[in-house]
Amino acid sequence: MADLTHVPERVDYRTDPTQYRHWTLSVEGAIARLSLDIAEDGGIRPGYKLKLNSYDLGVDIELHDALNRIRFEHPNVRSVIVTSGKDRIFCSGANIFMLGVSSHAWKVNFCKFTNETRNGIEDSSKHSGLKFIAAVNGACAGGGYELALACDEIILVDDRSSAVSLPEVPLLGVLPGTGGLTRVTDKRHVRHDLADIFCTSVEGVRGQRAVDWRLVDRIAKPAQFAVTVQERAAAHAQTSTRPSGAQGIALPRVERQDHADGMRYQHVTVDIDRARRTATLCIRAPEGAQPADTAAIEAAGAAWWPLALARELDDAILNLRTNELDIGTWLLKTEGDAQAVLTSDAILLAHQDHWLVRETIGALRRTFARLDVSSRSLFALIETGSAFAGTLAELALAADRTYMLALPDAPEQAPTLTLNAFNFGLLPMVNDQSRLQRRFYEEAGPLEAVRAAAGRPLDADSALALGLVTAAPDDIDWADEIRIAIEERAAMSPDALTGLEANLRFASRENMNTRIFGRLTAWQNWIFNRPNAVGEKGALKVYGTGQKAGFDQTRV
Repeated sequence: MADLTHVPERVDYRTDPTQYRHWTLSVEGAIARLSLDIAEDGGIRPGYKLKLNSYDLGVDIELHDALNRIRFEHPNVRSVIVTSGKDRIFCSGANIFMLGVSSHAWKVNFCKFTNETRNGIEDSSKHSGLKFIAAVNGACAGGGYELALACDEIILVDDRSSAVSLPEVPLLGVLPGTGGLTRVTDKRHVRHDLADIFCTSVEGVRGQRAVDWRLVDRIAKPAQFAVTVQERAAAHAQTSTRPSGAQGIALPRVERQDHADGMRYQHVTVDIDRARRTATLCIRAPEGAQPADTAAIEAAGAAWWPLALARELDDAILNLRTNELDIGTWLLKTEGDAQAVLTSDAILLAHQDHWLVRETIGALRRTFARLDVSSRSLFALIETGSAFAGTLAELALAADRTYMLALPDAPEQAPTLTLNAFNFGLLPMVNDQSRLQRRFYEEAGPLEAVRAAAGRPLDADSALALGLVTAAPDDIDWADEIRIAIEERAAMSPDALTGLEANLRFASRENMNTRIFGRLTAWQNWIFNRPNAVGEKGALKVYGTGQKAGFDQTRV
């Protein structure tokens, strides 16, 4: 089998239904159906077959795209049935042969993106009223069950053979890595001793026992399965807050110009300095008149600045994470008219109950959350001409450090930082905290002081006094201080920095999502590197060969 640990091809996250090889999206009234029928020879890279409806990164790229099309192109959809197009098998999870021949970094990025897509399902259920039903019409194992776990309800066909399982420990010597263990306990409240049996059994659990153990919500005999699924989808649709009679907008391909050291979008520019191992992401404020009412917003569609920005920034983040592994520091900049950002935000706030505005806020929320969980050092640079205001101020608040240029002798050229309602909870991190709450550990005094300053352009001294920036060098010291900070960062261990940043970014409040990402990091960066999993006789390496795994029995 081919060794893919050093395959250099770049991954493109842009797709559309005409290019899907694995998913079929169909819509009938208020109910959409996502049917998984994976093409065995459709792997995103050569060297393995996607047997038994097993998936790789390419399958999840299609799912991510399909979810966005339901959100924006089909606003009348209120519930989504996730099922399989194959007989007697729902999904066997991540393709084991793909994992066995991939680099560790590929595994990490694959699992993280998969996790974010699953989290996006739950995000849409929570914030947009889009409900998901897993119609498990066959064997459902590993990542396939994790996909079902992300849904609001799981219906299992009761055919005496179909079961749900998380067999990674006994079969592969690794853990269910895209939220499996955490959703079993935190979301479905499976008793821990039953979960222990479940996660150490290859055959899984079927029928009424799966219901009794809370692994699924209900079962249905094959003759009643389709009717039961449709009835439950209709029932969920009745509870949804999604609109009826709305006209969706098209999501055209995100336009991007690639060059050797960066990318260019309409509103986002990425410049890579390979010598310093930095990527500078510059986000531009809107230009010209912006839509002021919902009719104009719908007419603008995907070209509307907040939505276009979210899509472009999301694509840039994914590209950098997957294709530029040694670019360890991202410098976050903005440019343009800060007032234009605040005006755009005011329009978003005024119409936030409109379906398209709500979905656009959701796209911004998920994009900034993707930034938070990226294992890169984030430095925000607030300079002359910056537009760190409102939604774009979240970039500064997301950064590990924020530097703001002080120009006491030229106040007319001095950059400012302006906060508004978007900075106080409308774009939370994955742990449901605003970035300001994270910054000040939810202490009332600092938060009240910052809230009192909302709406006022803050210069470097004011922002520093409020604790909103890390340092405020003047124009004499600016270049040297930034250079030294970047050089010091580049000299440190990337592994240590990843652990450091993850700990500091999610410091005080935990929820299911932070535990998923934390445990994902732990199992990937320890178990997935251990000989018991990936050594010459590791379970992941010998899977499918007929050989028995050889384990080092030392408990560490």
